Amino acid sequence: MIYLRKANERGHANHGWLDSWHTFSFANYYDQNFMGFSALRVINEDRVIAGEGFGTHPHKDMEILTYVLEGNIEHKDSMGNKENVPAGEFQIMSAGTGITHSEYNPNHQQGLHFYQIWIMPDTVGITPRYAQRRFDTTESKQLILSPDARNGSLKVFQDMTLWRWNLKKGELAEYQPEQGRNVWLQIVKGKITINDTIATTSDGVAISNEDIIRFVGDEDSEVLLFDLPAVTA
Repeated sequence: MIYLRKANERGHANHGWLDSWHTFSFANYYDQNFMGFSALRVINEDRVIAGEGFGTHPHKDMEILTYVLEGNIEHKDSMGNKENVPAGEFQIMSAGTGITHSEYNPNHQQGLHFYQIWIMPDTVGITPRYAQRRFDTTESKQLILSPDARNGSLKVFQDMTLWRWNLKKGELAEYQPEQGRNVWLQIVKGKITINDTIATTSDGVAISNEDIIRFVGDEDSEVLLFDLPAVTA
């Protein structure tokens, strides 16, 4: 099964300083058909104007992944971290027993564009933790998240992996999930074809019960591939 979640059909909220698109139900956007996908609970694509940001707010028992596409984030949290997350880097936090944090665009001339992704953990009540990393962009396929932090990936407390593909125009990619697994593709930029399904920038693709996934870059493209459990813990 391949289901295309078109970018322009997502939930949308424009607060002036923040323009946010919600793949799944979030805040004032509610759709009972889009409450999440396997362990994925939130995929928000956010744009923050120069000099603005999210004030201090709490989280608990959630894996929070941030991927900065343009600009940079000034991050502060109750664990004592004060970090800068520039474009191209991934940041992950385990909220665990509870944290507060803020995310701010410190640039007064340039906007901020990023994905914030919430993943439901398979273990609750853990000690909060923070990590960020830039990954080599010369490889076409890179492991970003894994439960055992293998091959230099960031650790996530869930039975899942996240891969990033950088496809050249005409390049074919193949991925073979284990039986019973679900896959979500998020098109960061470009255009790809999966079987007869065409997905473009900011589209999402839900895939289940497929023995092998083949997709080709119809143009230079960047894709996030989430390999997820059939059901969450």
